[in-house]
Amino acid sequence: MLRNIWKSLQKKIAYFKRVKYSLMNNFKNKKKSKPRKNAKASKGGKGGKTDSPSKMSMVMIVIVGLTALFLFLKYCSISPVQPQDTGCDAAMDNYARDIKTLAAQVNLPPEYLMAVIMLECSGRADVPPRFEQGVYNKLVEIKERKRATLESISYSDIADASDDALRNLASSWGPFQLMGYKCLHLGIKIKDLRGKNSLYYGVKWINDTYGDYVRQGKYADAFHIHNTGRPVPKNGKYFTYDPKYVPNGLQYMEIFKKKMRR
Repeated sequence: MLRNIWKSLQKKIAYFKRVKYSLMNNFKNKKKSKPRKNAKASKGGKGGKTDSPSKMSMVMIVIVGLTALFLFLKYCSISPVQPQDTGCDAAMDNYARDIKTLAAQVNLPPEYLMAVIMLECSGRADVPPRFEQGVYNKLVEIKERKRATLESISYSDIADASDDALRNLASSWGPFQLMGYKCLHLGIKIKDLRGKNSLYYGVKWINDTYGDYVRQGKYADAFHIHNTGRPVPKNGKYFTYDPKYVPNGLQYMEIFKKKMRR
C-alpha cells in the first residue's frame, strides 16, 4: 500500500514540475515576443525607466513555486489511513470468545481470524450462503467428464452428487464463507460448514491450508490466499474480487488487536 502511495506521490510531483516549467516557458516566450524599446529608452534616456527582467523572472518563479507548494500540500500530503470499525463491535459479540479459544489451539493470532470474518460476512451471526455460478459450472463439467479437476476435486468425488448437492458445493458457507466443496478436503459433510461447527472447521481449514503464512506474519499473502487461493503475486497486484480486500483486512487486524486487548 505504501508503495502505491509513493508512486502516486511521484506522479503528482512530476505533474506539478511540468506545470511549473510550462508557466515559466510561457512567460519567457511572451517576454521574447515583446517589441524592444528604442535605444534611448534602453539606455535610460527621457522616460527611460525600465523594469529589471531578472527581478520579474524571480517574481514569477516565486509565484509558480508557491502555487506548486500549495497544490502539493493540498492534494499530495499523506495522512494515515483511518480504519473503519463499523460492525466490529457486533463481530466481537458474535465471535470473539470462540475465536480466542480456537486461535490459541492452533497458534494463530485471533485478530487475523476476526479480520477474515469481517471481510467475509461483516461480523453477522446469521450468515446466508453465497452461490457461485462459475464454480457450479466447473463442477458440472467435472461430473460430465468435460473437465478433470477443480482444486483436486475429481469425478469420483462427485459422481453421485445431485444437482442440489452440486449447488451446495458451489456455495460459500459460514462466517469464513468457505466454498462448499472444501468439505471434501476436510472429510466432513456440507452441513458441518454451515452449522454450529462452522467456526471450528473454518479455523481448521485456514490452519491446514495457509496457517504458516499467518504465523510468519505474511498477512497480505494470507488474506490473498483466503480470497483467491494463492499468495500476492510478485508484481504486488491483487487479484481479489474486491481490490481493497487485502488493505481492508490489514486495517481490521489493527482494530481487533486493540479491541481484544481490552
